[in-house]
Amino acid sequence: MTTTPRPDTDPPEGTPEPGDTAPLPDDVPAPPARRFWAVRRIPAALLAAVVLGGAGLLLYDVAAVRADRSAMSWRHEVADALATRPLDDTVIVAGAAVAVLLGVWLLVLAATPGLRDVLPMRREHTDVRAGLDREAAAFTLRDRVMEVSGVQSVRVRVGRSKVGVRAVSHFRALDEVRADVETVLATGVDELGLARPPALTVRVTRPARKEGKAA
Repeated sequence: MTTTPRPDTDPPEGTPEPGDTAPLPDDVPAPPARRFWAVRRIPAALLAAVVLGGAGLLLYDVAAVRADRSAMSWRHEVADALATRPLDDTVIVAGAAVAVLLGVWLLVLAATPGLRDVLPMRREHTDVRAGLDREAAAFTLRDRVMEVSGVQSVRVRVGRSKVGVRAVSHFRALDEVRADVETVLATGVDELGLARPPALTVRVTRPARKEGKAA
């Protein structure tokens, strides 16, 4: 009896396991990192509720008329108002303005990403997208700045394209502290891995003098 050797089923070395994401080669440009889109459940739920209620009410009234019943009073009132009121009537103009504003609001919601508090990060894998909360980024940079010698307190505000830092130094020269803070911030922003590194604005001041103390 002869036996057939069992084929080697192990994947070659370096082959990613199922479910793993393959990193991008160095010579392949990373795909653009776009902003995250908000789900906007509340506006969608409100719009769906209004459309469903209006369509259901209109369908019921049409079915009642088809069944040889009288139409609802609101249909007669709306029809009479549209037939008798001029187009420059205050009620007509106000209703049209409200409808236009609602339409513009829905268009803005549909055309803008939302989620302004999430900053997109660099994409190092083709099928992985990551984002960093702006508040978390501010806390991280604040901890970095507090490690600089001479910094007593610091306030960090992270925007979509700009990072504003206001530090208070109680010793050392302000120029030296500012230079160290800028260096630390540049390193910290690079380590955050953001797709679009924000610009840095650093301001270093002395602590306010307390009243009653001599200058």
